[in-house]
Amino acid sequence: MSRTVSSWILSSARNSIVTQGKGRLYSRCITARNKTKWKLVFCGTRLFPTGSWSLDNAFFLRKAFRHTSTEEEQFSFQLSPSQINEVLRSHELSHKILDLDGKNANSVLKFESNQLASNTPIEDRRSAATCLQTKGMMFGVFDGHAGSACAQAISERLLHYIAVSLLSRQTLEEIELAVESMKPVLPMLQLHKHPNDVEYREITSQYFENLRVYWQHLLDLDIEPGFSLEEAMICAFKRLDSDISLEVQAPQENQLMRNIALQVAFSGATACVAHIDGVHLHVANAGDCRAVLGVCEEDGTWSTLPLTRDHNAYDESEIKRLKREHPKSEEKTLLVNDRLLGILMPSRAFGDVQLKWSKELQQSVLENSCDAEALNIYQYVPPNYHTPPYLTAEPEVTYHKLRGKDKFLVIASDGLWEMLSNEMVVKLVAGHLAQFNMRKPQLAFEKPVNLGYMHNLLLQRKNRGTGSLDQNTATHLIRHAIGSNEYGEVDQEKLAAMLALPEDLARMYRDDITVTVVYFNSETIENYYKNG
Repeated sequence: MSRTVSSWILSSARNSIVTQGKGRLYSRCITARNKTKWKLVFCGTRLFPTGSWSLDNAFFLRKAFRHTSTEEEQFSFQLSPSQINEVLRSHELSHKILDLDGKNANSVLKFESNQLASNTPIEDRRSAATCLQTKGMMFGVFDGHAGSACAQAISERLLHYIAVSLLSRQTLEEIELAVESMKPVLPMLQLHKHPNDVEYREITSQYFENLRVYWQHLLDLDIEPGFSLEEAMICAFKRLDSDISLEVQAPQENQLMRNIALQVAFSGATACVAHIDGVHLHVANAGDCRAVLGVCEEDGTWSTLPLTRDHNAYDESEIKRLKREHPKSEEKTLLVNDRLLGILMPSRAFGDVQLKWSKELQQSVLENSCDAEALNIYQYVPPNYHTPPYLTAEPEVTYHKLRGKDKFLVIASDGLWEMLSNEMVVKLVAGHLAQFNMRKPQLAFEKPVNLGYMHNLLLQRKNRGTGSLDQNTATHLIRHAIGSNEYGEVDQEKLAAMLALPEDLARMYRDDITVTVVYFNSETIENYYKNG
């Protein structure tokens, strides 16, 4: 980014109309890059009473590097390379899957993840877990809006709901018996978390009780042999969203838990979850997060296989679904300015009860919530609000049988996809992969030398000149997403400026970004087919 561009950013920010929020400025200057999901501004919200621990401190760019306002006198876009790396790498997470006994090797080799905040605090969340009672691993990315509360709740809960949905009747009965007898319950998931990942510890017991009600419901259904994986994921998504809605309606003596339930229900989040068991890959998506597969073809070239579609006003299938579910008289008002009812960009999401409840229910819940106004939660009924619900959390599930040429899966919030195309993301990961393979000692050339082998050698040689700074592939993608110039190369000045953007300006130029890259064990996948 040239100094002229840097100066223009600062000048445009200072000349925009701003309103004073709680301790920070909120800009109303709208540019073409502004992809804010809600037209309404829900600012200054907190989940916890004054003086208690707050989510505001959980995710942030270090104040020494990031400005809080464009009104500061000593305003600079300059960050040193070490400061840039510290900001970019502060939420890195990587995990290699261990093969302890040499048998039943996992089809997942490793995964790498990272996040970069635009909002303060960040509204994105992520989850990763190994299923202990069933086979497989799960990876989730959750993109919150109107606050982080809903994304936080589903990041803690959704994988457990899916795990419960997959358990056999016998296992569910054993778990219920253990709970009734007040005996320890075997864990369902081994979570892979970053040390900075936050939890609603104050409400964990309530979440467990509601999960128990869910498995009791499954026992009452008396379904054998149980759900298919697709059915389990759909049922888990819908049940959790229903629980979020019911929890805020239930009487609650604990004010802190009441406030959390309000914030979760009146904020929202999209979700994309992948379940990988051997060669079986299922992806459940509700909203505009995205999952893309990187495929290495026989000739050594790379191709892209999208496993999700964005649920928004640009998708013809979603437009048709919405029109089917509402009267013909509402066809012209369902989508206004490419937003659901003129408000929300994604057409599927958790929470967002303002677009699901009746007007009367909204009014009743908020009138009985003494802290709603203090939490900046107000009843808002959009124009032409006649036949709710307009929004659903039901996911679309895609199944893909992994092949030896399927090398990695990228799951990310829309903050990444707004900056990089599917093809560019796969190209960047493939180049990063080739660069690290290049560092391994090669004993001999393949004979005969084919086109694919030569292509990979050329790719390695090209990457040798650029030299990636990042061990973590997710960080590599984020660096390119916010720092690439028109030639696809990282511009250090642009990167520094994008990271140093003050809180009242950052959201106009970039969204929160969360990325998880899952690498597959090609040998394990190929052995599956060899062994029939």
